[in-house]
Amino acid sequence: MIHRYEFDGVKIVLDVHSGSVHVVDELVWDILGDYQLLTREELEQKLADKYSPSEIKQALEEVKSLVDEGFLFSTDPHQEGYQPRRDKVVKALCLHAAHDCNLRCKYCFAGEGKFGGPTGLLSEDIGRAAIDFLIQQSANRKHIEIDFFGGEPLLNFKVIKKLVPYGRERAKEAGKELKYTVTTNGVLLNQEVQQFLIENQMAAVLSLDGRPEVQNRMRPAPSGRGSYDKVVNAFKDYVQLQPPAGYYIRGTFTRHNLDFSQDVSHMAELGFKDVSVEPVVADYDADYAFKEEDIPVIMEEYENLTRQLLARINAGEPLNFFHFNIDLNGGPCLPKRLSGCGAGYEYLAVTPEGDLYPCHQFVGKPEFLLGNVKDGIHGQEIIEEFRQAHIYNKKECIDCWAKFYCSGGCHANAHAFNNDMLKPYQLGCLLAKKRFECAIYLKVKQSGLA
Repeated sequence: MIHRYEFDGVKIVLDVHSGSVHVVDELVWDILGDYQLLTREELEQKLADKYSPSEIKQALEEVKSLVDEGFLFSTDPHQEGYQPRRDKVVKALCLHAAHDCNLRCKYCFAGEGKFGGPTGLLSEDIGRAAIDFLIQQSANRKHIEIDFFGGEPLLNFKVIKKLVPYGRERAKEAGKELKYTVTTNGVLLNQEVQQFLIENQMAAVLSLDGRPEVQNRMRPAPSGRGSYDKVVNAFKDYVQLQPPAGYYIRGTFTRHNLDFSQDVSHMAELGFKDVSVEPVVADYDADYAFKEEDIPVIMEEYENLTRQLLARINAGEPLNFFHFNIDLNGGPCLPKRLSGCGAGYEYLAVTPEGDLYPCHQFVGKPEFLLGNVKDGIHGQEIIEEFRQAHIYNKKECIDCWAKFYCSGGCHANAHAFNNDMLKPYQLGCLLAKKRFECAIYLKVKQSGLA
């Protein structure tokens, strides 16, 4: 299987199953379009009016050589008889420090941080039990992770301060390395918190949607007042400290800012170099949800963003855009390429009460309750359902060129829109494929192949 596309005059061919990327001329482009449909003689006859016999012969030999070597039209070496890993290893937790929030983001899937339930803060006792659970369930895995999440986790900073050293000590005793991340809206990111994150080598995901009018419209305070000034000042102060564990500015774009490349540009102008801006996932009747007529606009905007990023690279001022990060030399390990994030068996979410769910987007849905950190996992049938939600069990994915890049898409989105984790969220698929095309093009330009 191959995927052919053009970007700003560059003809790119991806061999899906080998991962090989080729930049080709017009003749090879024409050959590949019919290579599996026509015989060699038929190809020569079809191309005769456009190219000389010697050109056609040489190009056909080059294509045949690549096919023989497994770099074009290669077969999938994994599909036949594939079975997901059976080891029961949990490697990461999304630990909900707070089911409450000090902003009222309009697109929040967590319902003001409450996840459909009452407000609540994680206790030190439950937090310790969650850390102990992770260490026990991680078996022989050395590197494990915890993301403090919410709601707004910094509403419970006093407990986070106690859990971080506890986890590090417990991990050290078990011969493991525990990495922490905090995902925050920035309202409470004061100097004390900033210093704590730096001293404890904690990564940070910092929520900012972009320009002042965009941020203030979609991420207001409970009073309705905008949050831009407060959080941007905090983020700038923090990033200027050059946090050693790194950060990402993480934004969401909606129908209200389809020109989201301008928000990425704005973030770069603020001094942020590691950025992620992602499409909103929302019920179709929400005023900020994408409409069908928006899709071509979004596609074009991804191209605008790609050109902007390339210009920054050429100017020696590169911007690390998370959703364009792609590795053409092998990429993630095989299980991740086939199954994605590992939600439901390798990655779990923990509520302030200690309840376990497949990921943060399933929290509060009783049919996905897996157990509790104090008495363990009892929802083995749910875990098996997630384990089997790999690309070879998804009809739409098997013949999709992007399957090894998206790994079948987000399970939560598939369930939310189709009530079926094996049926991908189609809008998400469309936008993801466009992002991958842009990302591959950027890599091609950086490599000097075009």
